[in-house]
Amino acid sequence: MKKLILQYSVGFVSVLLMMSCGKNDLTETVSHNSGGQVGAQVAPKLSYYAASRFAEQVSFGATPALVAEIQSKGAEVWIDEQLAMPITASSIPRELLNFSNQAGEPPAWLFRNDEFWNTALTAPDQLRQRVAWALFQYIPVSMGQANGSMEYYNVLRRNAFGNYAKLLREVTINPHMGFYLNNELNRPTSPQCLGCTPNENYARELMQLFTVGVVQLNSDGSVIRDAQGKVKETYTQKDVEELARALTGWRVPTNTTGLPNHSWPHYGQAMEPESATYLHDSGQKTVMGSTLAAGMNASTELDAVVALLLKHNNIAPFVSLRLIQHLVASNPSPQYLARVSAVFRNNGKGVAGDLSAVVKAILLDPEARQGDELGRNEKQAGYLREPVLWMSSVYRGLGCQHMTHGIWENNEYVDQPTNQNTISPPSIFSYYQATDRAPGSNLLAPEQKLLNTLEFTSRLSSLSWRLADKNNPSYANNLQKTGCNLDELTKSFAKSPSEFVDLISKRWFRGAMPATLRNSLISLINGERWESNEAGAMASLQFALTSPTFGVIK
Repeated sequence: MKKLILQYSVGFVSVLLMMSCGKNDLTETVSHNSGGQVGAQVAPKLSYYAASRFAEQVSFGATPALVAEIQSKGAEVWIDEQLAMPITASSIPRELLNFSNQAGEPPAWLFRNDEFWNTALTAPDQLRQRVAWALFQYIPVSMGQANGSMEYYNVLRRNAFGNYAKLLREVTINPHMGFYLNNELNRPTSPQCLGCTPNENYARELMQLFTVGVVQLNSDGSVIRDAQGKVKETYTQKDVEELARALTGWRVPTNTTGLPNHSWPHYGQAMEPESATYLHDSGQKTVMGSTLAAGMNASTELDAVVALLLKHNNIAPFVSLRLIQHLVASNPSPQYLARVSAVFRNNGKGVAGDLSAVVKAILLDPEARQGDELGRNEKQAGYLREPVLWMSSVYRGLGCQHMTHGIWENNEYVDQPTNQNTISPPSIFSYYQATDRAPGSNLLAPEQKLLNTLEFTSRLSSLSWRLADKNNPSYANNLQKTGCNLDELTKSFAKSPSEFVDLISKRWFRGAMPATLRNSLISLINGERWESNEAGAMASLQFALTSPTFGVIK
């Protein structure tokens, strides 16, 4: 077994190297061999392979029921139904809001992580949940209190299929974001507050990370250069200063709940404009060449700021690239990006920023669907399965109803991927940047930043220790406690290695497990003396799911 593990350890790393071919000298643009439209059409009746592939793009992991539903309805009808489906949002229990950080109480973040995973694994509005997760990965906040975190995440869920302008407005006046990037303390210098100075933190990140980026872009993501070949910057320090002035004058609402302030019980409400007019700078400003007229109050000026950003040439390719990367492909062709950017600018009805139209365009584009036929995808297509999506795909395939828990230092905690703690990225720059590239290459592969030896080791032991840990009895039967259905796997394992591998292939490999992996699995099963059929099934499954084949969504 150790020999096989070493074989797939090397194979796992080779996935990164496979994506490292190609050269490109552009800063933001993508590099791809595709010549553009390829003539692939979305068929009303999808094959099992195609439906499984589509399910991986639009959910937190394929399940037999989801694949059957997509096959029955077709991709476009399924998307339309998801767009119309009610939102699965988080509601915070009052007892958690009354949390007082006293000894003996469970940590508040346990609920936050539990809530994320339970929704990701079981919510019917899977497409909305995936898009919200995509948005969070480039418009993040820090951990904070559970109420603030989940109410912020609700903003992303609520606006995942709405207009990007409304999303930006709600993000800007969300108390957790205001706290995280200091806009709740953004005050202009005035006779009443001589020591006040506009805080530039949120203004800078609003442009750099949430909307337009740092270099000017064409619709296909290629960088715009001047006559001397120098990259044109999107904004200047003066633009940051002017935008910071425009965003002054907001405050977190007063806590009238009667619950302790440190639990953020009032963070479900939006920030409010300050009642004192001197706390908002109402003078004229100029941001990236556009004028914000004098005399506006904080709320009106925020609307003007959002409108200014939505009209900027960069926002369409900037946002479109990030959504494509999280749903379909890390390194989309310039033609694919340009087509989606056009939809961002105009949904066909003269409306810019319509995320429902953008998401649909991303998923139904010929480049997104060309891999629905086995063997048609290019080597550079798709993306590496990031830790959260790897774990969610494994658990959804097992039919789990919620995430497993463990015990550490006498406290219960929710299992998390080793390198990607949900709703708690390491910084405002999130888990990785959209422009991160594969080692030794100019191809975009941002999620590879999280795939290292530590992550691989975690995946290789992901199921066995959750099934039983002799050194920690609290883990015993952990998978069964979460509602995971292990019976079918265990019974097929007991019946024959071939039947077991067929089941794994259909559940997690679209029914197309490569022959080399299949043969290795059968050799593993036949070559070991298993403590039980359940233990053998889980060990063999985790071996298969740590393979490079499962590590990439193509």
